[in-house]
Amino acid sequence: MKNIVFLIVSLFLLSCTSKAQETKKYAVTKTETQWKTQLSALEYAVLRQASTERPFSSSLDKNKAEGIYTCKACGVPLYASQNKFDSGTGWPSFDRAVEKNIEYDVDYKIGYARSELKCANCGSHLGHVFDDGPKSTTGMRHCINGVALKFIPKKQ
Repeated sequence: MKNIVFLIVSLFLLSCTSKAQETKKYAVTKTETQWKTQLSALEYAVLRQASTERPFSSSLDKNKAEGIYTCKACGVPLYASQNKFDSGTGWPSFDRAVEKNIEYDVDYKIGYARSELKCANCGSHLGHVFDDGPKSTTGMRHCINGVALKFIPKKQ
């Protein structure tokens, strides 16, 4: 009987060492000191600590210019301007991303599960994705902190 209990406990403990508990390695990695040197206090809070900027505080929310939105921390392209729409929420919103450059995670910070969006290149927090976007396209709303983005206008 002791052997069976030992076996069950051992199997349980081994199952707790899944890949989900491993720290993901990103192409761009820096120390917290390096991130704090590179980013403003608000950028650091949002990108590295998963904070949220105040709604309607980003000039990118109403930006209608053509171009590409990149990760403020590492510069990887994340969103194209043709996929941006005005959601009325106060944050830049997109119906789709450059998929290979976005990572999806689960965030329980406010007491229930939300789909978190991160930069797949550096692991920086970008925002969240919701299923209340334009039904005429993807139906998704990528609600992104403007401070997490850098806008690069299209050359004329």
